[in-house]
Amino acid sequence: MTAPSISGPRLMARLRRMGEIGALEGGGVCRLALSDADREGRDQFVAWLEALGLTVQIDVIGNIWGLRPGLEEGPPVMIGSHIDTVATGGLYDGTLGVMAGLELVEALNMAQIQTRHPIAVAAFTNEEGARFAPDMMGSGVHQGALDLAEMRATRATDGSAVLGDELDRIGYAGPVPAASMTPRAYLELHVEQGPVLEAEGVAIGAVTGVQGISWTEFTITGQSNHAGTTPMSMRRDAGVVAAEIAIAARRVAGDAGPPQVATVGVLELTPGLVNVVPAEARLTVDLRHTEEAQLAASEARLMAAAEAAAEAEGCALTARRLARFGPVTFDPALVDRIAAAARARDLTVRRMPSGAGHDAQMFAPNCPAAMVFVPSAGGLSHNVHEHTDEADLVAGAQVLLDVVLDLAGAVA
Repeated sequence: MTAPSISGPRLMARLRRMGEIGALEGGGVCRLALSDADREGRDQFVAWLEALGLTVQIDVIGNIWGLRPGLEEGPPVMIGSHIDTVATGGLYDGTLGVMAGLELVEALNMAQIQTRHPIAVAAFTNEEGARFAPDMMGSGVHQGALDLAEMRATRATDGSAVLGDELDRIGYAGPVPAASMTPRAYLELHVEQGPVLEAEGVAIGAVTGVQGISWTEFTITGQSNHAGTTPMSMRRDAGVVAAEIAIAARRVAGDAGPPQVATVGVLELTPGLVNVVPAEARLTVDLRHTEEAQLAASEARLMAAAEAAAEAEGCALTARRLARFGPVTFDPALVDRIAAAARARDLTVRRMPSGAGHDAQMFAPNCPAAMVFVPSAGGLSHNVHEHTDEADLVAGAQVLLDVVLDLAGAVA
């Protein structure tokens, strides 16, 4: 039996081809979930799956996977991630995990290796949550954590479209029922999206889990008035309340200390005129922590600060939860396998949690799940300058292949 080997040129060719779909001038890519660019990317992914001889399946939320049969029937070892991006994304976030799955299958085909258990390569719908909230939507529906009807009714963050309508429009509302299959194990290769591996000179991250995520949208309603004639003491300034919430979020994170983080990603004022007191403000706050108790405490403290700020300014406040996922611990035995596979190839390895959300966290409650990280240059991601060296990409894909072969059972 010829040992299968990852081909860097093949892997890079697929990454570059996918990067052409939704390409931004000057670099980067925009393939927002269920957009025309996303549809084109999906079409290309399906074409690659079929070219590799895989059986393509598409479920009701638009998740796509290709199945390579094993000698025995049963649930597959699944490799997955996503191909949707943020509006100014890079070439590797999510896409690497899907393209590595394709390359893994091609390497097995070239080496004429059969496996005891089936292997599946998947791309999940709306992992980013950039156009429709919550994130990890496709994998959440796939694993029964999110309700299909509720997700199909989700309106885009800019109010312009409904998810179910867009899914139908691009032709990717498939026939396979939701929550129809839980794999034998789930593995995901991903760029770290942070600076740790590069800073420490480590090749592989064996990911131990994903920190909890809380997204909240605050809407503040005050009163529009003239900026020159309205005394400060008589204003109901929605913008001031929004600013105080943003500062409170930063203070919550600072007081809690690492690994607590807080981000105000959206801040909008209405009517948005230089000489008018804002009548309405909308902002989002993203809170993350590895411990559930601390995440909940930070949420409570932020809410109390928001309510106090609104009351002091005489404004109305509404809060809407956009997403809430508790911290997840990955399967320790599978994390051990990843670390051992890296060491077997003389690659340095570090056990580490993920600060970003990933599809893998949706599988962790239902089957063994884990992730492989590779370094991100400069720690940049969700950025058009996102980059990982080819040698690091190949090393991560080879570790992934070794672990998949171990789980699926190579047969000579």
